[in-house]
Amino acid sequence: MNIMCLNGWGGTLHDRLLPYLKATQPQILCLQEVVHSPETDKDCLTYRDGDHVLPQRANFFREVCAALPDHTAVFCPAAQGVLWDGDRPVPSQWGLATFVHAALPIVGQVQGFVHKSYSPDGYGEHPRSRNAHGVRVYAPARKRFVSVTHMHGLRDLRGKMDTPERSEQARRLLDLSDQLTEPGDLKIICGDFNVEPDSETIRTLQASGLTELVAHTGFTSTRSSFYKKPGRFADYMLISDLSAVREFQVVETPEVSDHRPLVLEL
Repeated sequence: MNIMCLNGWGGTLHDRLLPYLKATQPQILCLQEVVHSPETDKDCLTYRDGDHVLPQRANFFREVCAALPDHTAVFCPAAQGVLWDGDRPVPSQWGLATFVHAALPIVGQVQGFVHKSYSPDGYGEHPRSRNAHGVRVYAPARKRFVSVTHMHGLRDLRGKMDTPERSEQARRLLDLSDQLTEPGDLKIICGDFNVEPDSETIRTLQASGLTELVAHTGFTSTRSSFYKKPGRFADYMLISDLSAVREFQVVETPEVSDHRPLVLEL
């Protein structure tokens, strides 16, 4: 059984990412920064936030669904704002999504907010609404239940330092995972946390009995060459039982985002 966690960068590198997903077929894909614009058939729109201007795949969620046709797909919006088609605003939802192969029965789900709540009338002021989603599946080959919960952590314009909001976010994420997980389950928490490896967020999750795999296995970056800013960590994966890990990788190539995929083989 394999689990992939990735910030999809709004589909910026869709021409690389979609073939990669088709080829690898992760059994569980935890995908952050997902765009869903059901009112348009446009391929690309533009996100504008002051000087922050980015191309966005207008229907990135649909495109990933098409790349993984044998998966159950759940889109979890954190906010609805607008993207731009030239000077024309287009309503668009932004959030995260989870894809689970049909061979893995989904026997439980949890969805909730780790910061603020759903923003229906714009993306809002920074730090913006953030949510999390988790699935509990039965792995027939292992004869074991596995819970996987992921989030896209707060982006603070000041940096990746510890803040009261990030501390509360970590506690809420752990609470959501605990709601989903039953005794005896293998528990996994992952995502783009937007913090450093020595952050209070990681310490809070580790204090619950989880092991963080990126630092534990010696990886020194979760960012690709497309990320030009300092600070090479953002993405993390934690697990409750190290003995269940067959292999863990932070994938350097192909580069399919400004983040690297985290891939766990159980």
